[in-house]
Amino acid sequence: MTAIRTEHLTHTYSVGTPFQKVAVDDVSIAIEEGEYVGVIGHTGSGKSTFIQHLNGLLAPTSGKVCIGEQDLWADKSKLRSFRFAVGLVFQYPEYQLFGETVYSDIAFGPTNMGLTQEEVDTRVRQAARFVGLSDEKLEKSPFELSGGQKRRVAIAGVLAMDPKVLILDEPTAGLDPKGRDKILGEIREYHEEKKNTVLLVSHSMEDIAKNATMALVMNQSRLFCYDRVEEVFGRAAELGKMGLSIPQVSRVFLSLAGMVPGIDPRVYTVQAARDQILAKVSERGQGR
Repeated sequence: MTAIRTEHLTHTYSVGTPFQKVAVDDVSIAIEEGEYVGVIGHTGSGKSTFIQHLNGLLAPTSGKVCIGEQDLWADKSKLRSFRFAVGLVFQYPEYQLFGETVYSDIAFGPTNMGLTQEEVDTRVRQAARFVGLSDEKLEKSPFELSGGQKRRVAIAGVLAMDPKVLILDEPTAGLDPKGRDKILGEIREYHEEKKNTVLLVSHSMEDIAKNATMALVMNQSRLFCYDRVEEVFGRAAELGKMGLSIPQVSRVFLSLAGMVPGIDPRVYTVQAARDQILAKVSERGQGR
């Protein structure tokens, strides 16, 4: 089933002024339930404006956004419920922390959903588990935590609402490599366990390659492509012209494909590279 669908979605800022700018231009796409989608594009490509339409933070200038089969803007009184169904984590979400304790911060969303205290408690503790926060941390002030821990508290606050679709806009921005890998690993485990739909906006092609199954590429306010990750990274020359760089291992295999017969250039992870090299060595050993 389709989780999110847009039909000719267009958004124009500052309409009728000298500063008028089309940020999203005629984007039609269908994202299926359970997909892990990497959203990529250069700065100013329209990707952040696009994702803000998916839970109603921005209204289309024209076109339609559907969650499942329901038009997001058909009945404005239902917008609140859609925002619980589509959770959006902004860049640097820790700047929005305000609770006296980590527990109260994570509990804010589910409490506003009208759940019982028992249900809220269950969701808070489950969300904390997904992001690796101990029960001891729940009783602390969020402002006593490290930067990476604050980031995980903010993400847990969205997870606690149990959204059908989770959207993360550069969730590892500003973190060191260890903190980045930890958060991405936790999001991957969350996706594997919950089987819901995840959209990850990232400038890192390596992060998209390691985690996503599909890639959505925005370019100059328009949808360039939406396809399996290996197919998208196989279009290295086109991505390069947009100012995007594919994973280093993909660049290596694109070069190898021109020198070694039978090399598949659509390699984007180290594991896939290893498997293909071992297969080639095995073929050589068998005299093929």
